[in-house]
Amino acid sequence: MRPLIGITSYLTRATFGDWDEESALVPADYVRAVERAGGRALLVPPSDDAVEETLDALDGIVFSGGSDLDPATYGQERHDATGGIVEERDRAELALLRAALARNMPVLAVCRGSQVLNVALGGDLVQHLPEVIGDEKHLQQPGEFSEHGVVLEPETKLGELLGEHAPVKSHHHQGLGRIGEGLREAARSDDGTIEALEDPSRRFTLGVLWHPEAGEDLRLFEVLVREARDYRVAR
Repeated sequence: MRPLIGITSYLTRATFGDWDEESALVPADYVRAVERAGGRALLVPPSDDAVEETLDALDGIVFSGGSDLDPATYGQERHDATGGIVEERDRAELALLRAALARNMPVLAVCRGSQVLNVALGGDLVQHLPEVIGDEKHLQQPGEFSEHGVVLEPETKLGELLGEHAPVKSHHHQGLGRIGEGLREAARSDDGTIEALEDPSRRFTLGVLWHPEAGEDLRLFEVLVREARDYRVAR
């Protein structure tokens, strides 16, 4: 059996023919990346009910991208540029991530997901990066990924996997601030923005601010699936 990989879903309005409904969905690139890497994808809608039951069914989990986290979750007032907050999703994903970490379940956290990872472990966020770095390189055009490079930190799992440098696709206006407990920096862009975090004490806990599902390089998903397979055997 292929490892079963959960993918957290958005909670947003979507149009289906004549219907406009609040929906739990995720871009298909996440599903394709998991499947191409050898896993079986299962969407996980936002719910803080029966978290342990949900994780019982999974071998690994992807925390997907999406809208901004509520700054109240990391002790800040809301910036004018912070928007699209979905409290139900924030609450559900923080609970799910903390429970997954408690099990040492393999976790790949993408863009917003990496921010959820940092906040779940006591870190905080930079609410509007252009005020810090002076440009919008990480979010140049709405609906399009910005392409840039990152420098990987030596002696990290991510560095061992991707090498010294890697091209990435980004789409975010927020960044990682104070680093959460147990996490370490794993990559930065050339403007100094922290682009990735990992927990060296756990089986596989990695957060990246970029979108690996949007590119052709499947290595992050392949290692997630491999670790998920080992996790399933061991539990």
